[in-house]
Amino acid sequence: MDFSKIRVRYAPSPTGEPHVGNIRTAIFDWLIARNSSGQFIVRVEDTDQARKVEGAIDLQKASLKWLGLDWDEGLGLEGKYGPYIQSERLTLYTDVAERLLQSGKAYKCFCNAQRLSKLREKQLDSKAAIVGYDGHCRSLKLDESDISGSFVVRFKMPDAGLSELDDLVRGHLEFDNSLSDDFIILKSDGYPTYHLASVVDDHYMDISHVLRGEEWVSSVPRHVQLYLALEWEMPLFAHLPTILAPDKSKLSKRHGATSILEYKKAGYLPEAMFNFLSLLGWSLDGDTEIISKEDLVSKFDPSRISSASAIFDIEKLNWMNGHYIRSMNSLELSQILRSYWKEFPPEIFDRTPSSNEVDEVSKLVQERIKVLSEASGLVAFVFKNEITYEPNELIQKNMDAESTTRILDRVNESVSKIETFCSRAIEVELRALADSIDVKVGTLLGTIRVATSGQKVSPPLFDSLEVLGRNRVLELLHVAKSKLA
Repeated sequence: MDFSKIRVRYAPSPTGEPHVGNIRTAIFDWLIARNSSGQFIVRVEDTDQARKVEGAIDLQKASLKWLGLDWDEGLGLEGKYGPYIQSERLTLYTDVAERLLQSGKAYKCFCNAQRLSKLREKQLDSKAAIVGYDGHCRSLKLDESDISGSFVVRFKMPDAGLSELDDLVRGHLEFDNSLSDDFIILKSDGYPTYHLASVVDDHYMDISHVLRGEEWVSSVPRHVQLYLALEWEMPLFAHLPTILAPDKSKLSKRHGATSILEYKKAGYLPEAMFNFLSLLGWSLDGDTEIISKEDLVSKFDPSRISSASAIFDIEKLNWMNGHYIRSMNSLELSQILRSYWKEFPPEIFDRTPSSNEVDEVSKLVQERIKVLSEASGLVAFVFKNEITYEPNELIQKNMDAESTTRILDRVNESVSKIETFCSRAIEVELRALADSIDVKVGTLLGTIRVATSGQKVSPPLFDSLEVLGRNRVLELLHVAKSKLA
């Protein structure tokens, strides 16, 4: 195997929506490949047919595309190492299993589920040092085991010695072989287990680096022994740190979304999500937090991956996403909002915004939102047929219905006479009006804000009035006055 050429693989299972932990692995794989001008392969591990979910691979593709993780082989891009779907490679696994059977390094096991269940119960009750298969069929000779009936193929783990691995993240790992049982490599339905399939595929696809979660560390002795039995060179392994919630518990729904596509729907930018996930278990210098994708590619060094658990801090993600929103120009944000609202139409809008309107409202919200989903609530008044609020919300402190009605009349007059209806002219006119009628500016603007938006806190008022336009503002002032009658 030629490891001078970097080849990494992301190997999702079609069992549901892609979890942030899986996508973090894909990002690290992609960064290693792009940093070294290597190949990033996507391989579908669908040997667990019982858990297969229709459409799951399409969700994986959508997630990778959203984050800009282009791949070189797999998922429709065929190459000389294909096919890239495990269920289409079954002959390869059965051939390797047969090779291990013939060499005496594996054997057929005819134990049924009932026996295995009783064995497990007995081991648990007796608090046995090893809870696993007891080798009942191990002593059968190949010809004796070649009988009819359902069977699985088990690998013969050595009874003694160590399985050793130099992990890129965790350093030198050692495992006592006597503590590992004989594990299944080929199931009774002819499908391989993860242990056999991943080793076989990584070998025949010339994978140079295997990145996977630390939950697979316990499988290291099994995979080491498979490589030794088959006399294959092992790729380099890196077991990535677990992603935990802020309270150090396992990340779950109660901490927020766990599917990467839920974050897309919630209004996070792919650039921010990529930046954030790349720092879950890796750092550039321990301090830098905003890093462009280009810099991540050029500076990614696997040796800086930490073995310590990474914390998924949603507040940090929100801050980072807000930073990316504020760093772009308003036209860029407008294009992004337009696409976002097209894919996820806001239910609170009564009509679809025009392109020009999205351009205008983008300027209103850019400094006020951390995620795209917050924008619709702030500007809904622009796209609603009716603004709803209680009449008493129009009445500011130290005011009553009668005095508020007079204010609305005077505002109506001022708005009608503004020559150029722009935010600057509106501000000058309304501030002058407040002085002339001896009303605090905050009181005047508070009434106008509720009348035109239905909100006590809104985007910049003068800019909002410009976006609404003179006629709509006059219409809303008239409605407000009628509510006080």
